[in-house]
Amino acid sequence: MGTHILLAGDVGGTKTLLRLAEWADGRATILGERRYENRDFPDFRAVLDDFLGREGGPPGAACIAVAAPVSGSSARLTNLDWTIDAAALRIGFEIPRVRLINDFEAVALGVGALEGRQLQVLQAGAPVARAPRVVLGAGTGLGVAWLVWDGRRYTPLATEAGHMDFAPSGELQINLMKYVAGKFGHVSWERVLSGPGLVEIFRYLDEELSDAPLGLGILAPGEDAAARIADLGLRHHHPAAEEALEVFAHIYGALAGNLALAGLTRGGVYVAGGIAPKILSQLKEGGFMRAFLDKGRFASLLREMPVLVVTSPEVGVLGALNAAAEVAER
Repeated sequence: MGTHILLAGDVGGTKTLLRLAEWADGRATILGERRYENRDFPDFRAVLDDFLGREGGPPGAACIAVAAPVSGSSARLTNLDWTIDAAALRIGFEIPRVRLINDFEAVALGVGALEGRQLQVLQAGAPVARAPRVVLGAGTGLGVAWLVWDGRRYTPLATEAGHMDFAPSGELQINLMKYVAGKFGHVSWERVLSGPGLVEIFRYLDEELSDAPLGLGILAPGEDAAARIADLGLRHHHPAAEEALEVFAHIYGALAGNLALAGLTRGGVYVAGGIAPKILSQLKEGGFMRAFLDKGRFASLLREMPVLVVTSPEVGVLGALNAAAEVAER
């Protein structure tokens, strides 16, 4: 155990959060932190070059969490035309040790350190110590990771479960799936459970079911369509936007319940990602939990599982920092 200067990064489809910290005796002191909008940069190297130019470096070790499956030491982002290569970063920025991990692997690593208002309870349940956990979250895409106890601590397992086939429930969702399939062919959970997915749900309700379609022409140039729809539904009570949020919450809860059964996650279900904190009031209205529990004979089992919403936007970079410390101390 020594003192290390570490770099942690959380690279999503829309934004990147970078943190430089001093790690000593299991504790981190933040030296610098910046958030970047990915659209302003041609690639991740340009982001990192700007950050280290401002904050100093190079660090002794780095861990970069990326919204993509990691193959060996490189990853191509799922929802952004960037490729990140650990070896190239190590050589180009003179960082002795660089590790890439999946972004929800990092979120899973970070949830154990959250407390207080960083976790909002949807269902208290009856948590079982050291039992499996699952972390899922919608943002630009949809991430899922498991947490399993290895005898000493929780170990994250990255997945691409967001790209499994969407399983609609009821006539409206079946017709929604047909609508989305008409555009994309294969309909994964991510196609309907993400920022772009919320837009597709709204478009379907607005175009197909509304007597007076609103459309998305009301958006200002560059405005986030999903954020605008959430605002219309939560603050302005626009019917199609309100219903879009209800459908979104139901789909979210249904997937969470499926994952809870798949992993018997008696240790907890953690709902993370960029969207959940922004629609927390919608998630608390009850549709999310009704869909979560709507599993027939296994509803009673699901009632035992804690369900919590992660409100901290820093959970991914926190997990990546822990992973960077592990790399440095090897």
